[in-house]
Amino acid sequence: MVSRISDLIVKTPDPARLSRFWCEALGYEVTATDETGVAISGASNAPTILFERSSDSFGDNNLHLDLCPTDRSQADELERLMALGATKTDVVPSGSWHVLADPDGNKFCLMAKRIPAEPNDFHD
Repeated sequence: MVSRISDLIVKTPDPARLSRFWCEALGYEVTATDETGVAISGASNAPTILFERSSDSFGDNNLHLDLCPTDRSQADELERLMALGATKTDVVPSGSWHVLADPDGNKFCLMAKRIPAEPNDFHD
């Protein structure tokens, strides 16, 4: 099988302002806020967009993908992605996700949470 995008992460100095814009543009609603930023969601099968507070939001990698395995463990999916050419760049202290880079160096995260392969099968 494959991985699916669960979250899109956008770095910004003002998560509240940017989330308001995208809520209006996409018909999404704010689903969570904390000191790190704001999450917005639309339909249950659509990716969540996380607006992450960052003072260096105008550099590289302002947007990255979070992937979730669909039919295997995180460890097995990590192995598969690395065989495709991904490289490991970091593991968060909790170990719940891995930070990887694609062959061009674009970072993305592999989460521990599994989600269904088919968007219509998504359940919270």
